[in-house]
Parts: sequence; structure tokens; C-alpha cells
Amino acid sequence: MSDHQTSVFSQIARAPEDPILGVTVAYNKDSHPSKLNLGVGAYRTEEGKPLVLNVVRQAEQKLVNDPSRVKEYLPIVGLADFNKCSAKLIFGADSPAIHENRVATVQCLSGTGSLRVGGEFLAKHYYERTIYIPSPTWGNHPKVFTLAGLSVKTYRYYDPATRGLDFQGLVEDLGNAPQGAIVLLHACAHNPTGVDPTVDQWEQIRKLMRSKGLLPFFDSAYQGFASGSLDTDAQSVRMFVADGGECFAAQSYAKNMGLYAERVGALSIVCKTADVASRVESQLKLVIRPMYSNPPLHGASIVATILKDSNLYNEWTVELKAMADRIISMRKQLLEALQARGTPGDWTHIIKQIGMFTFTGLNADQVAFMTKEYHIYMTSDGRISMAGLSSKTVPHLADAMHAAVTSMP
Repeated sequence: MSDHQTSVFSQIARAPEDPILGVTVAYNKDSHPSKLNLGVGAYRTEEGKPLVLNVVRQAEQKLVNDPSRVKEYLPIVGLADFNKCSAKLIFGADSPAIHENRVATVQCLSGTGSLRVGGEFLAKHYYERTIYIPSPTWGNHPKVFTLAGLSVKTYRYYDPATRGLDFQGLVEDLGNAPQGAIVLLHACAHNPTGVDPTVDQWEQIRKLMRSKGLLPFFDSAYQGFASGSLDTDAQSVRMFVADGGECFAAQSYAKNMGLYAERVGALSIVCKTADVASRVESQLKLVIRPMYSNPPLHGASIVATILKDSNLYNEWTVELKAMADRIISMRKQLLEALQARGTPGDWTHIIKQIGMFTFTGLNADQVAFMTKEYHIYMTSDGRISMAGLSSKTVPHLADAMHAAVTSMP
């Protein structure tokens, strides 16, 4: 081969598929009529279709019909109304931190972008560059924080034996973490397990973390989507703000407003004083500017329009609760279907877990069996998206699970 035909990238290795998005790729290639994709964390209707919320359509209509709207760049920190409303949504409208101007909020590219900006800020300005993430956690967490410049360690979280929380392990690991370490906490609806601490356990975690000066970094991807109540799902975060201490919160509107592709999120840093918050914000701008200059307008405008209009806001809470309730009802239906089939084992964790996912406890071989024999696609760790289920598909899933458990115990 002559020199000019050899690519400078000819030595490059082919990267593996993303394990979660790869499930969808495999699903799309399957032509079987009863195929089912339970891999992706996106809400589906009872008919298996993606849902655009009615309030989102109304807000978009409003925006389109407003002739004063232009396409000028937003400031580096994003849309002011969006940032103000986002902080209120997660911390509560009556939050002292907000009233005392102790919160620095910046609009980011959904949850992932918020985590990345927060991670890079910490790597640059915080003295203990170690972040503890739960085991297991969302697959993107270790990658985001490592690339942001932090050293990633894990703390025990899930107990496969009970399919619940390993609270003792969690407390032990955080107790042994170095003074000042950063701790990533899922605000609610832990991904991938669906297992959350109780309010009492959260209080113990808070006391332990504050006594050791550990810095809480909340990832809130499911506010309102887990329990159906925006306030209930923000309780953990608010406990850490109420004690006057500092904390980070990354918010995403992908799930709770169904704005997945709009990439709308926020990073809020609660500081001790208003002066510190304003200096923190000035440094966040220096993280964002060379990364993507400034954020996109459309999604943030939708969110701000809904959160500022009491009618739209109220309508949103109703639509949000309907999504949460449908998922809770899928949990009940799946448990009942397994019990009706006499599937071996205790499956009550399906209704105890919360949010979009159930950590079934199925192993990789059982998952592969279900894909091969029943055309059901899910991640190999046994995580299923409850939002991908419907009353029509529950029996098919229950048949597959029953067959997998009985033929491959």
C-alpha cells in the first residue's frame, strides 16, 4: 500500500458498544414480532410509544408564538429563569439557602453534563480529589468523574442476598473514607437497583457524612418520577441543605419532563455564604466556557415556561404522577404474574424497589437465555426498565423469567 493511502488512524482499535445502548442496537436487528426492549431508561406509554407531555407541547406552542423570542446566545451560566426555578424545584421554594443567595446554579447539558461540570470544578478547586460512588451505580458515573480528573472509589450499596440496601456496608465504607472525600448520592430511584435508603437511614448517612466533612454530590435524575411527588423525591437533598452545610446537586429534566433529547439540566452548588456562592459561580463559568461556551436555549425555555406558570406547573405534576403511577402498577402486575406462575424465589423486591428500574436478581446466563428464547432485551446485570413494560407484555416477561429461573437456577 502506498504511503498516502495509510490512515494515521489505521492502528485504532474498534471500541465496544455501550452496554446499555448496545441492547437497543441488538433489539433493532431482531425481527421477531414479540420482541421486547427493557434496556433503555426512557418512559413508554401502555402502547409502548414514547411520550411527549401535553404541558411540554403547550409550552412549545407558547414559545413558537412569541414573536419577541430570538436566537441570541445565552450567558455562559444559561437561562436565568431556568436556573432560579430549578434551584427552587429541588431545594424547595422556602429554602433558606435560596433566600440567602447561597446557591450557585448553572444550566448544563442534562444530568451527564451537570456531573461533568461539577466534577471538573471539584478537580480544579477542591482539596480532596476522591469521589466515592455506590456499587453498583449508573455505568457513566465512573467514566464522567475519572475524565473530569477525580479519583473514583466505591462504597457498598446493594445487597444481592436481600435485593435491598447493604446499609451496614455503606456506613462502614463511608466511615472509612478519608476526611473531606466527595460522595456521590442518588437523590432517589437509585439506578440501576431501584433501592433507596429510608428517611431514617438518610438521616444517619447525613450525620455520618457531616461528622467526617464528606462532601455530598447528589445526582437527581428522577425527581417526581419515583414516588409521583416532587417534594418526597427531593427529601434526601433537602435534609443536607437544612443543616446549613455545603452540597452539590445535578438535576436532569430528561425523565420527569420527558425532555430526553433536549439535554436540559442544572448544577447547583449550595455554599456557606452568598459571597462564596458568587465566587464559585465565577469559576464555574471558566469550566464551561472552554467546554461548550454556553448552553442551548430551547429545552431550558420549555422548563422555565412550565415552572413559572402555575397552571402549566399543576398540569405537569398531574402528568408526572400518571407516569410514576403507571410504573408502580407495572411492578404490581409483574409480581402478581410471577406469583401466579409459582416462579421459585421471593420476588417481592419488585414492588419494594422504586423508579424506572428493577434489579431483578437474574444473572447474565438467565438474561442471555431470555434474549435467545423469548426475544427480551435487557442489560446483562438483570436490570429491567419497568417503563418499557405494559399490561400486554407483562405475561410474556413473566413466562420468560419463569423459564429462565426454572431451567437455569
